[in-house]
Amino acid sequence: MSQHLDVIPLGGLGEIGKNMMCFRFEDEIIVVDGGLAFPDSNQPGIDLIIPKIDYLLENAHLIKAFIITHGHEDHIGGLPYVLPRLPKVPLYGAKLTLGLLREKFSEFGIPSSDVDMREISTDARIKIGEHFTVDMFLMTHSIPDNSGLIIHTPIGRVIHTGDFKLDQNPADGKTSHLEKISQAGADGVLLLISDSTNAERVGLTPSEADIAIEIDKLISQAKGRVFVTTFASHIHRVQNIISSGEKNGRRVVMEGRSMLKYAQLAQELGYLELKDRLISTDELVDLQDSQALFICTGSQGQPMSVLSRLAFGNHAKLHIKPGDTIILSSSPIPGNEEAVNAVINRLYELGAIVFYPPTYKVHASGHGSQEELKMILNLAKPKFFLPFHGEARQQTNHKRLAESIPVPPKRTIIAKNGDVLRVTQDDFVLAGKVTAGAVYVDGLGVGDVTDDILEDRQSMAGDGVLVVIGVMHPTPHIEISSRGFVTHNNDLFDAIKEDALTSLERASREKRSLENARDDIYFAVRRFVRKATGRNPVIIPVVVE
Repeated sequence: MSQHLDVIPLGGLGEIGKNMMCFRFEDEIIVVDGGLAFPDSNQPGIDLIIPKIDYLLENAHLIKAFIITHGHEDHIGGLPYVLPRLPKVPLYGAKLTLGLLREKFSEFGIPSSDVDMREISTDARIKIGEHFTVDMFLMTHSIPDNSGLIIHTPIGRVIHTGDFKLDQNPADGKTSHLEKISQAGADGVLLLISDSTNAERVGLTPSEADIAIEIDKLISQAKGRVFVTTFASHIHRVQNIISSGEKNGRRVVMEGRSMLKYAQLAQELGYLELKDRLISTDELVDLQDSQALFICTGSQGQPMSVLSRLAFGNHAKLHIKPGDTIILSSSPIPGNEEAVNAVINRLYELGAIVFYPPTYKVHASGHGSQEELKMILNLAKPKFFLPFHGEARQQTNHKRLAESIPVPPKRTIIAKNGDVLRVTQDDFVLAGKVTAGAVYVDGLGVGDVTDDILEDRQSMAGDGVLVVIGVMHPTPHIEISSRGFVTHNNDLFDAIKEDALTSLERASREKRSLENARDDIYFAVRRFVRKATGRNPVIIPVVVE
């Protein structure tokens, strides 16, 4: 067989989140990122979702390194769950990325000695094993220290863009290092793997500088207190908000655990500058409302976040006043729209003045739109193309963009997690599949909740639970308890009892086993309830001697 490179996504394709991609050449594997995803409304009770790593466990002896592109949760959040199950190998990342990971590992009780973290610059060259050399290159995004990768293999170059936008006026002045992509394109790129998040958006993604101007204008015009919420990891945005507050004579209060954690770490590592120290809510007593600026958590409407508690009157020290200015400097992650809208509506009811996208220009995506995606394609001039970091519709639109450029790739594949994508110097094909999917984290449990359990939870949420208890001896009788089904309907419960009792008495006469008696009751009650109510509650029959 001719030499080939296998590209195996374990997360991040056909979805937004839990990014993890493996590159295998002969007996060596490198892994890029290890993220998490957040649950949607069809996954009740689930806290987080991480990639299924069966393939890595089966080939653990071949793993040579992890490379982390940047510090967002959808790229690093799964690592505390994944790394303890794998051999200790080098984990490469930039300064801020590793700083965030150290905090995360500490929270999980993972000793620093258990992880071989190696700090690199966003322009580093890394030699890994016998077959891989990786050139990092800076790409602007919504967090500092974000990199793409040029992966040199014996059969050719692969460019992995990571997450990116081509911001020409970033907050830190560090623009994307497109010359590295251009040089690789001139030398020849075998495969391009590029961010598809905004493949449906025409034009260019607005610059962070434009958002800073708009937020500064709103803060300068505000008469009373100002509350701004954004992603805690968006250090550049937080810096611009702080700078605006200081310019407008406002003292800055950080509210929310994650916001404080990111701000303190960014300060320690030199990514955040403050002229005045941050103050606490308790120190507001001597300040007028026009002198206060709060930067708080709650951009996604999370129930326990600061903004949500303020909106619903559950904050211990603060409450919203008529005339307060609220700026939501973020867009809802898909699935969070309802929660965010509920918070916005409640803030309006309390008399606040609320600014949020897209109605107001207070947020810009960290991902490039169509013109930026086409620029990367034109610079890289890849022979083959793999759209990643997107759902099927974004991947497909990215494929169409690639086909529209003057020199399109010879082949583009819309892949799914678990696909084995085989690259040779002459071809790019789907060569098989490995086990991939979602592992649910629920409380302290990792992987003990399955899709079947989620179906049961959905059923219970939809139609409730009906428990039918049958006692066989000395005289068969039935007791019923329900939750979320119906209440105060004695006629219905009496009818259910009568149906269940008929089945129990027959089982008693025929001396059937407890298990068979339980099945008889289950099917009889289910049939009756469906016919009588049109509902399908979870029915739990219990039969005892």
